[in-house]
Amino acid sequence: MIDKGKKMSDKLSVLKDYFGHDSFRDGQEQIVDALLDGRDALCIMPTGAGKSMCYQIPALLFDGVTIVVSPLISLMKDQVGSLVQSGVPAAYINSSLSYPQFLRVLSNVEHGKYKIIYVAPERLLTDGFLDTCKKIKISMVAVDEAHCVSQWGQDFRPSYLKIISFVESLANRPIVGAFTATATNDVKEDIKKILRLENPFEITTGFDRPNLFFGVIKSSSKDEKLIDLIRERGDRSGIVYCATRKNVESVCELLCDNGFSAARYHAGLDEYERRKNQEDFVFDRKNIMVATNAFGMGIDKSNVTYVIHYNMPKNIESYYQEAGRAGRDGGEADCILLYSPKDVRLNRFMIENSEGNDELTIEENEQIRERDFERLKYMTFYSTTNDCLRGFILRYFGGEKKAYCGKCSNCLSVHKLVDVTIDAQKIMSCIARTGQRYGKPVICDVLKGSKSEKILKAELNNQSTYGIMKEVTARHIFGTIDFLAEKEYISSDNETEVLKLLPKSRDVLFGRERLVMKKVENSEKVVKTHRPEVPVNSELLDALKALRKSIASKKSVPAYVIFTDATLIDMCKKCPETPDEMLEVSGVAEQNLKNSENNFLKKSQNSDNFIYC
Repeated sequence: MIDKGKKMSDKLSVLKDYFGHDSFRDGQEQIVDALLDGRDALCIMPTGAGKSMCYQIPALLFDGVTIVVSPLISLMKDQVGSLVQSGVPAAYINSSLSYPQFLRVLSNVEHGKYKIIYVAPERLLTDGFLDTCKKIKISMVAVDEAHCVSQWGQDFRPSYLKIISFVESLANRPIVGAFTATATNDVKEDIKKILRLENPFEITTGFDRPNLFFGVIKSSSKDEKLIDLIRERGDRSGIVYCATRKNVESVCELLCDNGFSAARYHAGLDEYERRKNQEDFVFDRKNIMVATNAFGMGIDKSNVTYVIHYNMPKNIESYYQEAGRAGRDGGEADCILLYSPKDVRLNRFMIENSEGNDELTIEENEQIRERDFERLKYMTFYSTTNDCLRGFILRYFGGEKKAYCGKCSNCLSVHKLVDVTIDAQKIMSCIARTGQRYGKPVICDVLKGSKSEKILKAELNNQSTYGIMKEVTARHIFGTIDFLAEKEYISSDNETEVLKLLPKSRDVLFGRERLVMKKVENSEKVVKTHRPEVPVNSELLDALKALRKSIASKKSVPAYVIFTDATLIDMCKKCPETPDEMLEVSGVAEQNLKNSENNFLKKSQNSDNFIYC
């Protein structure tokens, strides 16, 4: 715990000297203060909101060492690389280290050479690491991606259950901080219970990422639309997520055949290729990464300007986390989902055929499967709604109720309000008269008066609702069914997809409530083409990027570790003439100027002044 008289000045000094910022972002200061006061903490902050800094700053102010539990090797390497670049003594321990390297790190730990150590959860209870930790003062254990501890989270990892055993094995219990970007109420309660947080400071800073544009496109040709979207974005860095390895292979081939610089990533590739392809993307040797969700958690590449989902994910938690890898530098970025009803069927198949977790009971695995079906339902609602997409996401996480954001494809598309009361009555009546035993396709066929073998064999052509919507398009019927499901007038059984009436439907059926639905007027929803160009000297910006690339290459680190694009842009805007003025640039820290390899001069195109970097 830090002396309160010094806390304010010290934390601001660390913020500026090591991270180059003059002020905290929303929620950061409260978290830092709570940890410095010796309290456990549970922090839910959106991707890109600066979670890491919330535990890194206290770590530098505490007397002892901070252990950061992190799930991915790539994340550890990026984080440690950035810290070392900023002058912070840090290291990581994971399976990528050889045994001699591992022993060398442990020796350095014992001799007090590090302030922050990133550790894979599997390593926590190993004899060598545990013995070393018992010899040193551990001030804090920070759990990154804390939702992994909960079986109700989208990324449950049994290895995370070892964390509390590690904490309790230490002679003096350290402060425990838990950090995640996405957590429902069930997951939050699980985190507190499993990690045994003691009277934790809890904060949710909000889930909104104002710099992200959200779009959903329903296209008859995903491949053509994907090519168009990427071509519009030029040579910008982006990620394309696919549901299966097969999709990754075909989409990556499609992009390469069309002249794009793309790499692939999925669990079916050998470790060498996965590592090489990831490094090619992180080091900007490839502009596009085509990947399954195996390429995910902890990707901290700051200049990703778009994330396109070729297939719909299984849940909103995963979608928002994956989409949130865009715009990490605070700049405008696009998150676009290419939707097809086939995606729903594919995800249902994957849930139905999932193997389950060996660490859990049959009953627990069945509960998780039911939960996955429920989450898929809401992901489908997101993909088919005509309401504000940002508002839908925020409501799902229990956040602000936004009806119009002005930065999603639904809000920017031209709509008209259509009274669908009569159509809804016909659909509901058909569901009821067919015994609430059929899904969307059959209900649509009955309403359209289909003469298919299935309809005739079941004698559904004898129903009074047979053919009563034959003049209406199937697309409109499906859209109205989706609308009724989203607004909870009807439901779809998780196991069978059978449509059933909910209590709310009675008011509509009996004429006590009218229903109005938004309908898109333009044939295709509006999506942004790219982030707007920043009004700066482009030649100077290109020169600074080239210089950054050269320095990064010498240090064998990604370019954004040296400076983010946002920092370079601010440099161009401010054109600093002296080291003191350079420190006024956002993201430039005292440590950057102390690092001799970063002391270079570049003439400004606008004057004879020099720019220090």
